[in-house]
Amino acid sequence: AVMAGGLSAALAACTGATVGSGVGEARLEHPPYYAGREVTGARVVAYAPVAWQAGASQAPIFDPSADEGTPVARLLDAMNAALDSLARPAVAVAPPAGTPPDVIFGCDADATDECLPPDEGGVRPFGPNRPRMRLAVGRPSAEWTAGAAAALEDAGADALLVLTLEVGQYWPRQTNWRGSKAVDLGTDHTVALPWLTSLETPLTVLQLTGALVGRDGKAIRIGAEGLRARRTSIVLAGLGAQEIIGDGDVEALLVERREDLPGAPLVWEAALRSLLARLTGGAVSSP
Repeated sequence: AVMAGGLSAALAACTGATVGSGVGEARLEHPPYYAGREVTGARVVAYAPVAWQAGASQAPIFDPSADEGTPVARLLDAMNAALDSLARPAVAVAPPAGTPPDVIFGCDADATDECLPPDEGGVRPFGPNRPRMRLAVGRPSAEWTAGAAAALEDAGADALLVLTLEVGQYWPRQTNWRGSKAVDLGTDHTVALPWLTSLETPLTVLQLTGALVGRDGKAIRIGAEGLRARRTSIVLAGLGAQEIIGDGDVEALLVERREDLPGAPLVWEAALRSLLARLTGGAVSSP
């Protein structure tokens, strides 16, 4: 018992460990993809700029570059300009030094970032039985926690909103007996896929993840919203290949709109609004 307790404490102290991170791991079959405590509007929130995290679900060399002038850099600029106008009355703060909390969302993966087979095995049923995906958060470093606490003290806030743009891996699903395919990207956001999309290979998805973090560095609430998926055809999947998100996908996302929503907002803007609303519970209001 002493050894187990000591191991648990050691794991909780490690940067990136999910043990003791504030929100327990969740296995979710469908959106909305959120976990943690519901937040009341009485909480005072600060926010840091949206950051790019290369290598979130695969080797960084497979992710688009975020260098100046690239589509990812332009998307981050647009997101942060929107965040400054939407995140009212929250206070903007500089990102603390150190390793921030890491929200993890997508398929369960092994040590090599390969997705493990879904619970249902080789047969992918449709209807209510969907492949589950993992939502968790890794602990920030001690340096980041101290810096965040100081920033919150200066801002007169008690929680920090941390948002990240990254690439995840989602399982597609079959939607009917005819073999139609779709992927559930996020809140009220399901996208149909071509019939020849492989169900045995996950999709790479550009996504926004977020965490509301208290002064102790522990997450209060976490979530994810998928933005754009890159499907893998049955032919490529049969060759052991997977299509990955590239600059062209990010370029398309810069202008892609949610025609199913009032006012046809940009896809990324609708996702950002959902994250703000669902992570802060009204403490941050977007017009």
